[in-house]
Amino acid sequence: MSYRVKDIRLAPQGKRMMDWAERHMPVLNEIRRELSKTKPLRGVTVGAALHTEAKTGVLVRTLVAGGAEVAITSCNPLSTRDEVAAALAKEGVHVYAWRGESTKDYYSNLNAVLDKQPRILIDDGADLITAVHTNRRELLDRVIGASEETTTGVNRLRAMAEEGALRFPVIAVNDSPSKRFFDNRFGTAESTFQAITAMTNTLIAGKRLVVVGYGFVGRGIASRAKGLGAVVMVVETDPIRALEAAMDGFEVISMSEAARRGELFITTTGSLKVIRAEHMRLMRDGAILCNSGHFNVEIDLEGLNKMAVSRKEILKDVQEFRLKNGRRIYLLAEGRLVNLAGERSLGHPMEIMDMSFALQALSVVHLTQVGRGLAPKVYEVPPEIDRRVAELKLRSMRIKLESQTKEQIEYGKSWMLGT
Repeated sequence: MSYRVKDIRLAPQGKRMMDWAERHMPVLNEIRRELSKTKPLRGVTVGAALHTEAKTGVLVRTLVAGGAEVAITSCNPLSTRDEVAAALAKEGVHVYAWRGESTKDYYSNLNAVLDKQPRILIDDGADLITAVHTNRRELLDRVIGASEETTTGVNRLRAMAEEGALRFPVIAVNDSPSKRFFDNRFGTAESTFQAITAMTNTLIAGKRLVVVGYGFVGRGIASRAKGLGAVVMVVETDPIRALEAAMDGFEVISMSEAARRGELFITTTGSLKVIRAEHMRLMRDGAILCNSGHFNVEIDLEGLNKMAVSRKEILKDVQEFRLKNGRRIYLLAEGRLVNLAGERSLGHPMEIMDMSFALQALSVVHLTQVGRGLAPKVYEVPPEIDRRVAELKLRSMRIKLESQTKEQIEYGKSWMLGT
């Protein structure tokens, strides 16, 4: 076992954090019990780049119970919980992660995971997969396949596949209904507002709130903001999503107009510089900016720094930028994932990640079994895995499904449908 963590003495606290999460992740626990009996991952090294925190620790424990050797680093320099990293190292996992990594440290840790020559990869943002295809090409023939956790990563991988650059199969866990409908929509919304209020202690009710992007994440945040009493405006480039936002009851406006009117801005696009210097110049004094997309590129940080005459940390994870016109703009968590990068950010609720990581665990097993026979492209989660996770979740919630009658089943199969 090898590891690089901030302080191995933090392990007891990290173990308590993972134990607490484990109690609230019944689906993953059920899968863990099954895998511990069959050991389908015996002899398989799994390399992961994931937010190294308590819920992720439960996934790692599940993979280890299935027989895997696991090497893990973080997919974000600020999202590691040092206590959890230490605890995983104590439990025999190869861990290379600590909160506050430099850019050099971040890529060094990705390479440390790849040095373990993994057969299966689990990624969040596609940096690990990209590293194999660029700097660590000697591993391309060794990797059976990978799974990807987030929208940004799936978009990158689809682009690779379209260019013919992808060399092994990848399962887009992010695109699974059980992931998109619950993790992206409900999980991100809840964790985003938990983080914002923890950092700022600001009131959401009555605030003019701008959601930039109306994908699954944006929809969830806009809906939750509306429920909290905010006046919600949506900025969107896609006509169908914009129309959906309008019919959901939100005002759809341009970014320039939103900049003049908004008080709290949340980016959710996965794209580049959706809030630029030209927009920030129009913002009112005290505007708060934060990002719930994967990378810290949605807010033009370079432009904001150039505009500012002074910059200081006013609260933990809250930076104040004073502009030449005297107005102040507040940036949360350095423009990184606000729900994970802040020191007091807790990430998605345990019950949500229970489903997402159950999909990951079963996708890893699936790739181990059939990956060598798959073409190098991006695949959906097999429907039987998606349904199984949903059924296990319903069972844990003590919710029973209605069963179709034989007559209804036959009626659904017939093309001779009468009135």
